[in-house]
Amino acid sequence: MKYCSSPWNFTRRPTREVTVGDPAHGGVIIGGRHPVVRQSMLTCDTMDTAACVQQTLDLVAVGCQLVRITAPTVKDAANLECIVRELRAVGCLVPIVADIHFKPDAALEAVKWVEKVRVNPGNYADKKKFAVKEYDDDGYAAELARVEDAFTPLVLEARRLHRALRIGTNHGSLSDRIMNRYGDTPLGMVESALEFARICRKYDFHNFVFSMKSSNPKVMIECYRLLAARLEQEGPDWNYPLHLGVTEAGEGEDGRIKSAIGIGSLLCDGIGDTIRVSLTEDSPREIAVCNDLLTEITRLTNTGTPISDQPLPWDPFTFKRRETPEVDLGDVRAGGEQTVRVIVTQAAFDTVAPRILPKADVKPEGIYEDLQVLELDPREPLTLEQVHCETQWVTVRDGIPLAPITAFRLLAAGLHRLGRQNPILLKDCLGTDPTPLRPEIALLRAAVNLGSLLADGVGDAILIRGEPGAGQGLRLAYNILQAAGCRSFKTDYVACPSCGRTLFNLQTVTARIKARTVHLKGVKIAIMGCIVNGPGEMADADFGYVGGAPNKINLYVGKKAVKFNIPEDEAVDRLVDLIKDHGKWVEPEPAVAVAA
Repeated sequence: MKYCSSPWNFTRRPTREVTVGDPAHGGVIIGGRHPVVRQSMLTCDTMDTAACVQQTLDLVAVGCQLVRITAPTVKDAANLECIVRELRAVGCLVPIVADIHFKPDAALEAVKWVEKVRVNPGNYADKKKFAVKEYDDDGYAAELARVEDAFTPLVLEARRLHRALRIGTNHGSLSDRIMNRYGDTPLGMVESALEFARICRKYDFHNFVFSMKSSNPKVMIECYRLLAARLEQEGPDWNYPLHLGVTEAGEGEDGRIKSAIGIGSLLCDGIGDTIRVSLTEDSPREIAVCNDLLTEITRLTNTGTPISDQPLPWDPFTFKRRETPEVDLGDVRAGGEQTVRVIVTQAAFDTVAPRILPKADVKPEGIYEDLQVLELDPREPLTLEQVHCETQWVTVRDGIPLAPITAFRLLAAGLHRLGRQNPILLKDCLGTDPTPLRPEIALLRAAVNLGSLLADGVGDAILIRGEPGAGQGLRLAYNILQAAGCRSFKTDYVACPSCGRTLFNLQTVTARIKARTVHLKGVKIAIMGCIVNGPGEMADADFGYVGGAPNKINLYVGKKAVKFNIPEDEAVDRLVDLIKDHGKWVEPEPAVAVAA
């Protein structure tokens, strides 16, 4: 199966056009030859019409082209009429998307008033109670018939009213039916979405897009690749556009890195027609990241130097780290089963080393000049004379006219053909920019380039040079490795962006939880505003803090709720107690500083 036209040369995946509203009167077209559409979501209560109107206007002012509003009940969905009317009255024509979970009746109300409706196949007609049940073919067919009965009325209304739909599968909310047949897998996510797509097609409705979201960028990349490949297999008229996003990415640098790895990697392979960067921050900040990311993708893809087409020497649908021998790296070892290491230049080492305490988790693990790394041009055939020893570090030579992702893929493919497993040192850029990059741009470039390759299983150490600050570059390297799932040096947070379903202030609570737990290296904590994706997204988290009712919090261990209806002003303390009860708590040590 092929998931893109070429992993070497940028070609955007061809898709049909999906119209959201009337393009002649403020609507947008997703897919085709149109630019990637930027979208975001409101964080206020859907019943607060004035707040919804103001937040929408704020988003449009910074370039948002689609605005999503949650509609958790029929009452909320009915109020979309008021919100849209007020927006149109002040001349705002941006298309509105209703976000639906659990309530088909709410979808049928919302479709009357908005240009697009998002449904989640995991909870539109199915339930998620983590029930274990075996289905024979007849039983499964009967369940599909039930799903069709529930979904068909919305499809018919969307067709009649010329609306668009988004079939949005989430890793955290696959139904029990899908989980029992396919497991919690990318294949399960894809099959769940295709079931709903087949219903749309049965009724000759094609104005829809897909999404495959996960809080884990590596899982998200695998899902979209598999979906694109499956759509290609289904036939040329299955060329539906794709909405990209890493759900519950979190806030700050971590949220931006996770989003850049997931969204950016796919965009560089030509996949994606509309994007949403989900941050636990004010929504307009998401659009700024979208803008920067889309601008940078044109600089990070191979469009000028054509590379002859060839298969990737690894399975792009199932992550497996490239095999290499273990090698010494001063005080640590690298390659083999070792974690991906962080390398710095001698100049960076001289800057940061005097300020790093002995027990610091963030520290250089090797110096570039000491590696005696073999720098290669991967466009040229490799020879055994060049790569005569498998413990020799190799990297891509600076200055070659290739994008880093393409260059390092070529290097790995060339070593594979030669039968060599040399450890590879990844670089975030193939030469330094004469003008220092803005920190937010350096972050995005490094996250896309390194994260994409790490998600491919390529790389035994990384070197960041695009970030001019030595200390910040060192920290960025570790944060990229954590976001890519390569190592864990600090607490990992899965935090959803706020929306109208959220039962507490996510930004305030996330900051409060971080203040108490940020020192818990290797512990993963999920902070979820409501139950929509909670249990599923927390399946690989150690602990979860979830809004259960207004001012009430439920606490989870893994995907199991263990404490219910805790008053919000006590909940952080109770979370800490829960972490202590499970032996994951350590007392914080004095802060370790790294030079900026």
